[in-house]
Parts: sequence; C-alpha cells; structure tokens
Amino acid sequence: MTQLLISVTSVAEAQIALENGADIIDLKNPSAGALGALPFAQIQAIADYVHNLHIPCRKPVSATIGDVPMQPQLVYDCVAKLTNTKVDFIKIGFFEADDYQPCLDALQNITQTGVKLVAVLFAEHHYPDDFIDAIKNAGFSGVMLDTAKKNGLSLMDHYSGEQCKNFAERVLKLDLTLGLAGSLKIQHVALAKQVNPTYVGFRGGVCDEGQRVLSLNADKLQAIRKVL
Repeated sequence: MTQLLISVTSVAEAQIALENGADIIDLKNPSAGALGALPFAQIQAIADYVHNLHIPCRKPVSATIGDVPMQPQLVYDCVAKLTNTKVDFIKIGFFEADDYQPCLDALQNITQTGVKLVAVLFAEHHYPDDFIDAIKNAGFSGVMLDTAKKNGLSLMDHYSGEQCKNFAERVLKLDLTLGLAGSLKIQHVALAKQVNPTYVGFRGGVCDEGQRVLSLNADKLQAIRKVL
C-alpha cells in the first residue's frame, strides 16, 4: 500500500501530520528552496519527538540536507552531520552537474555503514541513462522524483502517465523504494497510485491556501488520506 509522506517544519506540524494520517514525517524548510534544510537542532528536536511516541504512533522520519551543490566533500559533510540525528533516512537532491559519480562515490562510504540514503531526482533535469543503476550501486535505499522549481507546476505537468510508469518500473525493479512528490494535489493521487510508488509526498497541497510556506491544514491532510 502506498504511504503518505508529509513535510513538516516543527514539532507542532509533526503532531498535526501524525494525527491526520501521515506515514512518514519529512523534515524540510520550504522557505529555503526545493529541499531546504531545517536547522540541525530543529531536526533533532522533531526526530526526538516522533521517535519518543508510543507504537503505533511512532513513524519513520526523513530529512533533507538542503539545496546543496554537487561538490562531493560538501555533500558528504552535510550527510555525515545528519547521521548524528535520529532520522531514519536522509534525502539528497541531485541538482544539475556534469558528473554525479564523484558524489555517489563519496556517499558510498556512508551507505556502507548502514545509513539509508534517498536520491532525489528532479523532473526538470536530465540524467544519464544509467543513473538509477549507479544510485543502486552506491548503496542508496531509494529514489524520489520531485520538482526543483516550486512555481505552480506539478510533477504531472512535467511527466506524463507513461513517463511516470517507466520511471517507476526502472526504480522498483532494482528493489529501491520509490517516492513521488512535486507540488502534488489531491487530484494527482489516483494517477500517482497507478505506478505503485512506495510513498507520495505532500507539502503545498496540504497547506493553507495551497502555499507551501503556510501552515499545514488538517482538513486537506484528511482528504488526501481518504483517497490514498
């Protein structure tokens, strides 16, 4: 069954998300870019809150390192810092670059220790044909497809149903988790579910006025949960 990932900015928002059906709590600062990072102390506080809940209220927590350029040592250092928190998996955005392999090689040193990393790819960017295989070979646990520009266009404006299906098949056949996100709204859920993603991610689509920098809206969360 496809799970629901909700991006939150605070302990209060994490509580709202959990009370209204979130399966994964994602830590992100929507005011700081596509994958804006929260301050380290805030990440630790939210992760502590979620993991201290009693089962079955306890859910996995993910966090992003931020909109970091593809410089191997910089990316490595950002990921290594987050491994000191209690997040269950760390998301790394693969922004435009001439060669991604140096970053993958650096991060393989982390995946070999058992840390779960998720590569976030962007619908607006073009990647090498063998890139998903390279991600798998570097020891990543999953791939997420998102949008880099938060300009009102959703993932489904960039990818047709057939393109989503092909992308999903390439990821899932390698036994990687698959996440779909990118300004998704309730009307996109049915199409997303057709490709059997591991989870779908929401921020703006479950916020007041549909604006990702505003507060989470419990009614919108409940509506998404019902159709998912």
